[in-house]
Amino acid sequence: MDGLGLPIPVDIYTSFIKECTETRDPAGAGALVAHINKSGIRPGLHFLNRILLMYVSCGLIENARQLFGKMPVKDCNSWAAMVAGYIDNNKYEEAICLFVELMRNHQNERRNANMLGFPYSWIVVCILKACVHTKNLGLGKQIHGWLTKIGYSSDLFLSSSLMNLYGKLGGIEGVDCVFDRMPCRGNTVVWTAKIVNLCREMNFDEVLNVFNEMGREGVKKNEYTFSSVLRACGRMEDDGKCGEKVHASVIKLGLESNDYVQCGLVDMYSKRGLLRNARTVFEMVGGQRTDACWNAMLTGYIQHGDCIEAIKVLYAMKSAGLQPKESILNEVMFTCGSRNLENQIEGL
Repeated sequence: MDGLGLPIPVDIYTSFIKECTETRDPAGAGALVAHINKSGIRPGLHFLNRILLMYVSCGLIENARQLFGKMPVKDCNSWAAMVAGYIDNNKYEEAICLFVELMRNHQNERRNANMLGFPYSWIVVCILKACVHTKNLGLGKQIHGWLTKIGYSSDLFLSSSLMNLYGKLGGIEGVDCVFDRMPCRGNTVVWTAKIVNLCREMNFDEVLNVFNEMGREGVKKNEYTFSSVLRACGRMEDDGKCGEKVHASVIKLGLESNDYVQCGLVDMYSKRGLLRNARTVFEMVGGQRTDACWNAMLTGYIQHGDCIEAIKVLYAMKSAGLQPKESILNEVMFTCGSRNLENQIEGL
């Protein structure tokens, strides 16, 4: 069609844009836009948004920014695509600046609860993520205040994002503030987020309290819930009793074959010195062991001075084509001693 000088219909351009977006082909995207520019068509907002999304998907963030700046009209999808581009490229400050610009341009609408609809709510989630990475708690609190005015509490994604913000930057008080104001707390994600933040604060006793409260409230527990709770159990001085109870719950719910849970069990038993229990779980995993599971078992032997078993695990990892973390290898050398280590290797 191009060789014959025939005009290319917009639908065909749209199909090529979709293909470039899905294949993430920057060279193809550049050539396609050049052809569109020569075609003389007057693209509308939706067509420009497609090109914007294509640029973002292909990693052409500067091209996207140039197009965004030239667009005479923008809608929420335009802003969302641009924010996504900055977040995906770890340009968190740029994403925040763009959000501030968005809020200034929508001063009247931002007081409206309709701004919590998609994709606005998704944009806010992205900016809260940017606040965490840039440690900008001040902006995060301002966004929280604005969301409170327009009634965000029923949005689980926003609530979870705020809990993550406060958990990483502002302490457990902010997490509790968000959690306690939720009208419906039957969601696994928000309960797990609270548990994760308690673990981050090393408030392990409270982790168990929240975990038990989840049971009383009838909230479903998933692999991420158990992974975090097992981490807390591994750091509690109770001879592994709480960990054994959690392990029983894992078996009852049929989650013992999950990678996260298995690794959590091995780590928990190892931390408490229950190496036989840890080894039992480790052996049950079989050929499906993750790197984290191997490292957890190896670390357990090192921490309790069982150099022979640690060396055996090292050899098994090597046979499985895995490489332990350098920090763990250094621990092996420090714990066993280089000479002692050589003697034990020879004795295997």
